[in-house]
Amino acid sequence: MIDDRIAKRNVVVLVLGQMFFGAQMPMLFIFGSLAGAFLVEEKALATLPISIMMLTTMLVAGPISLFMGKYGRRAGFLFGVAMGALGGLIGALALFEREFYILLIAAVFSGIYQSCHGFFRFAAADTASDDFKPKAISWVLAGGLGAALIGPELGARLHDYFQLTPFAGVYLAIAALNLLFAPILLFLNIPLPPPPSAAQNSLAVPLMTILRRPAVIVAILCGMVSFALMNLVMTATPLAMQACGFSPEASADVVRWHVIAMFAPSFFTGNLIKRFGAPKVISSGLLLLGLCGVVALLGVEQVNFYVALVLLGLGWNFGFIGATAFLTSIVEPEYRARVQGFNDFCVFGLVAFASFSSGGLLSWFGWDAVLMAMPPFLLLAATALIWLAGQNKSRPTTG
Repeated sequence: MIDDRIAKRNVVVLVLGQMFFGAQMPMLFIFGSLAGAFLVEEKALATLPISIMMLTTMLVAGPISLFMGKYGRRAGFLFGVAMGALGGLIGALALFEREFYILLIAAVFSGIYQSCHGFFRFAAADTASDDFKPKAISWVLAGGLGAALIGPELGARLHDYFQLTPFAGVYLAIAALNLLFAPILLFLNIPLPPPPSAAQNSLAVPLMTILRRPAVIVAILCGMVSFALMNLVMTATPLAMQACGFSPEASADVVRWHVIAMFAPSFFTGNLIKRFGAPKVISSGLLLLGLCGVVALLGVEQVNFYVALVLLGLGWNFGFIGATAFLTSIVEPEYRARVQGFNDFCVFGLVAFASFSSGGLLSWFGWDAVLMAMPPFLLLAATALIWLAGQNKSRPTTG
């Protein structure tokens, strides 16, 4: 029987990391597109820094996962925060120099950080028992509640710190967060995956054989849809609110409550997964994402943005955490590096597509077009869950 004491200590470290390192993500999502709009005349390109960040996250997910499989989670996470610090410093330089292309370079480094940080949720499960895994994942993601309070507050206070160079203070704060709190990762205690002989034997099973499992297909697809739709709407929100006459502070407050809604339910999401099963929790998340679109389509008052973005956060929580817990429960440890890398490649690939689409849809067709892009993907994920339920019912039972 696995002793969860080590797992719980790791969870504490990962929760702190999620709070302080994770604070840069809402800052980037709130102010990254606004910084882009400040530096480029074509407003359809304003979300390009976020899109580049997500595209980089997708492209390096596989190599990062294999790197962690060989050298350990701690090495991978320390590498990630170093890249995050560089992204913040280069982003500030871009704003001081008024160069959009430098901001895109900064986004590449932030994307590498984001890819490394994405494995926090898997690291939570590495040393946990099967019973504790859903709770460990949800508790670590609950650390994002601290990030939701720290990040937007820092951004709101510092976005005009340099009066002639708006948003530069935000990027310098991002660099500081990474550098100041990097030492907490030294306390992480996660052993390397199985020794080389076992790992080599695991390669005898082709990746595609694992990926053809119906449950794996559905877990990856639902994680993709939950994260991508959240990103699609959240990326466009600051620009949509700016077009409606709201201030950057108002946008920061809306996104703050959105991020709180993303992570606050994590205190009990694990228990819900344990009690009702991951597919039902994922289904609830998809429903909440659909309700987000309905509320946002009803009007562009500030209350609509608040309620819609809170629903968006709740939907992401149930959909994405449910999909993550589902995937960790159905994939054997010796395959985790390859499957998790492929999973994040797919997730952030669709997220990058959503980011690229978000700016164009908003600029050319308006806020409603962003929202109307949601239903086809929600229908696809819901159909996949129904298909999986049918597969499980049709499978012959033994005994």
